[in-house]
Amino acid sequence: MAKQVNMAVPTASPLFLREAEIRRGVELLYFGYSNLTRSIDEGLAAQGLGRAHHRALYFVARQPDISVGELITLLAITKQSLGRVLTDLTERALIETRPGREDRRQRLLRLTPAGTQLEAELFDALREKMTAAYSSAGQAAVGGFWAVLEGLIPADERKRVSDLGR
Repeated sequence: MAKQVNMAVPTASPLFLREAEIRRGVELLYFGYSNLTRSIDEGLAAQGLGRAHHRALYFVARQPDISVGELITLLAITKQSLGRVLTDLTERALIETRPGREDRRQRLLRLTPAGTQLEAELFDALREKMTAAYSSAGQAAVGGFWAVLEGLIPADERKRVSDLGR
């Protein structure tokens, strides 16, 4: 069976580095991300949680036993901000902490079964949106999209991103 190609996918102008094209990219990134995250807002609100809670749940799911310090670095937030989020998630029995193996002062984070279930439900909503967008754009466009997003990540942080989920 021949693969259908979506001919409606726009191609970038040969002058893709002009301000108008850069602004269009910024706008698409903003509105695309806003729409994607709105798809999980209702599920978060039902739990009394927000997007910061989701980011913590997501990355703890991707890296069980991540330390609090590593999560602060990954999310690029303050210890105080993460502390509030972790307090909420711990009180709701969605995340548990335990001491580090070598350094007992270190706090390692892991989702509880309830946290795993909530994160999976939220991810299903994200997967639905991303699958539809990927299917519409096609394999080559997805690779290009990833390359652009990776180009937005500072070079010294790319390894940390590529190591997620390994």
